Amino acid sequence: MLPPPGTPGTDLPVRAVLPELADALAARGSAVLVAPPGTGKTTLVPLALAGSLPGRIVVAEPRRVAARAAARRMAALLGEPVGNRVGYSVRGDSRRSAGTRVEVVTTGLLVRRLQADPEQAGVSAVVLDECHERHLDTDLALGFALDVRGTLRPDLQLLTMSATAQAGRLAQLIGDGEPAPVVAAAGTLHQVDVVWAPPTGPVDPPHGLRVDPRLLAHVAATVRRALAERTGDVLVFLPGAGEIGTVAQQLSGLDADVLPLHGRLPPAAQDAALQAGPRRRVVLASALAESSLTVPGVRVVVDAGLARVPRADLARGLGSLVTVRASRAAVTQRAGRAGREGPGAVYRCWTSAEHDRLPAHDEPEVAVSDLTAFTLELACWGAPGGAGLALLDPPPPAALLVAGQALRTLGAVDDAGRATARGRALTAVGVHPRLARALLDGAPLVGRRRAAEVVALLSADLPIRSDDLLATWRELRSGADRGATARWKDEVTRLERSVDDVAPPRIPDDTAAGLVVGLAHPERLARRRPDGGTYLMAAGTGAELPPGTALSGAPWLAVAVADRSPGRRDARVRSAVAVDEATALEAGGPLHTDGDEVAWRDGDVRSARVERLGAIVLAERPARDPDPSAAAAAVAEGLRREGLGLLTWTPAATRLRARLAAAHAGLGEPWPAVDDEALLAGIDVSGARRRADLARIDLVAALRALVPWQLSGDLDAVVPDAVTVPTGSRIRIDYTDPTVPTLAVRVQEVFGWATAPLVAGRPLRLELLSPARRVVATTADLAGFWVTGYPAVRSELRGRYPRHPWPEDPAAAPATKRAAPRSRS
Repeated sequence: MLPPPGTPGTDLPVRAVLPELADALAARGSAVLVAPPGTGKTTLVPLALAGSLPGRIVVAEPRRVAARAAARRMAALLGEPVGNRVGYSVRGDSRRSAGTRVEVVTTGLLVRRLQADPEQAGVSAVVLDECHERHLDTDLALGFALDVRGTLRPDLQLLTMSATAQAGRLAQLIGDGEPAPVVAAAGTLHQVDVVWAPPTGPVDPPHGLRVDPRLLAHVAATVRRALAERTGDVLVFLPGAGEIGTVAQQLSGLDADVLPLHGRLPPAAQDAALQAGPRRRVVLASALAESSLTVPGVRVVVDAGLARVPRADLARGLGSLVTVRASRAAVTQRAGRAGREGPGAVYRCWTSAEHDRLPAHDEPEVAVSDLTAFTLELACWGAPGGAGLALLDPPPPAALLVAGQALRTLGAVDDAGRATARGRALTAVGVHPRLARALLDGAPLVGRRRAAEVVALLSADLPIRSDDLLATWRELRSGADRGATARWKDEVTRLERSVDDVAPPRIPDDTAAGLVVGLAHPERLARRRPDGGTYLMAAGTGAELPPGTALSGAPWLAVAVADRSPGRRDARVRSAVAVDEATALEAGGPLHTDGDEVAWRDGDVRSARVERLGAIVLAERPARDPDPSAAAAAVAEGLRREGLGLLTWTPAATRLRARLAAAHAGLGEPWPAVDDEALLAGIDVSGARRRADLARIDLVAALRALVPWQLSGDLDAVVPDAVTVPTGSRIRIDYTDPTVPTLAVRVQEVFGWATAPLVAGRPLRLELLSPARRVVATTADLAGFWVTGYPAVRSELRGRYPRHPWPEDPAAAPATKRAAPRSRS
């Protein structure tokens, strides 16, 4: 299918390595192609494969706009409309036919197809483009395809392609026992001059979703500068649709066409940005223009240096997008867009010193994202947690744990992490499992159409102009934004096909929206706090509305979108519906409980009958006679919170703890550890029912109970409370430092000791004192001290204390604690 050499648009660098690539795939069945942007890998490779293989070639792109653009470009090279030999399929849009040989799909759609039909009969090769971007769907598609090759379709060829791939890791992963072949195509990128163009004044770093308006104003000024200094179209990289809109407004009146390019635009608007125009253009793009897309005519790139990436707040159950500094790999990709068609320039809105501090690569989504949908896909594949599946990076255990808990709550997986029938139904909807649950369970309550409309509003990447979700819903219904409405309606139609139609009771739209949102995110149902300014969500996280919102004063909210900026205590509500308590309780379902609760509060055990929705207390009244086991658990929790100071530490208990600490430090197990953590776990407080009971615990007995019975008789020998020195005096050992038990004793009282006794398995350290009880030497090697240290001490003390005996051989001399009597003159 590849047009012959000389055909316009086909004489690109990758053409030279196509024979090598074909040989590698024929010999090994898998390969890695590394080729810079503009070398033709996305368009020429699939056509070449279709010309040599009998079945269809499926090409997976990470984004819908890239999938459509790649299909159009390949079809144009063949002189055909899209849908004949080259077609595409993305969510809500497909152009293909029985004669389609090359089909470009999104990685998410490929995952859906592999789940539905792992064998993929009729497909000869799967091509995964832009693997370096490391989206969750890309990792899944790669893992599933490798599993299919290994178990069902050894003849299925697998090709991974990227401009900046970590080729060695990919080759190791996809190879069968040994690394897969790596084929590299050299680029013909033209010279790209780097212009460092940082703001002249102070600019705040990105924080959450916020980008300093001063930076955006500087980007707009840099665009004007670039237009004046350079020729050709200008491609501007900004983190998201909001910033694109702001800069577009600041460029009004420009003698050039200003075109946005981001995922929220309708297909026609995206396509317009990818076509050359009659005059100069300024294309304001998000990160989707970094790779796989060709924006014709571009000779200048202006880069704000920012990226918008997903982040999961596992502790609070919040997921959001945040703005971060782009990686060096990403900004290198962006700069390359200026050199595809001729010499160009990149204007970087930061300094060269800042450039050196950028992260080398973007983090893979699996390391930072909400993994609920990812985990369900793994379970439906039969690989809970990714077990037995080849993945570039293992999912983080904490994120997997949180995702598994959420899926069990939805009934999507069983206790072993295996997918249930409900889980398979949820994943078949093609949206996040929480939204799929809202659709399937909400349709009988509010009707199929309205459930699909609200879920489409939550799942589609649509412009949200208000934090009042009901207002946004009405705006879409009105068709004020025709492009957004068209996309929304396409998604509604698709979702409606996933659920049976029913005749629900008639309820108002606000109630319907609240129910659907609450079913999707019951943990985000929120009640206004008594102070009236903030809300408490069922998950226990605080939430606040933005100033001037129409939702202000609502007693309850069903929160659709919320995020929490670093350093802030409460989350910020981005989209919500005002609901009443009855609607919240209906949507909250299992979170609504009413029963006795025993807990440690205000410094003691409290028992009450509590009705709650998750963390939200609806009603509370005192209760008597708490369950003994619950009271004991509350006491143990109180001790963990407030510490061992709740116990009565007598001098005997404190000293025994110090002795046990020395035994553990010197001899290790099985002598027990007695640090705070060990004691909190080891001391038996099961008989306590309130704070006062803790103060009555016999700590000496409790500490002795920690010692294994076979060692209990050795305690006084291993770590004695005191030792008897040669004079017969019994002197206490100082265990303040458990690693070095110490005995403070006058030098004359240890005459006759050849060596110091063992304590906790080691020679006792002696702090040797003068007759006036001043320290003259410290040693744990008494025999050595008598030989090397004592002579100097003897010489000094003989002159100072002449009436005391100072024998030349102290190891053999009798000990004494008295001086000779004064002579009478």
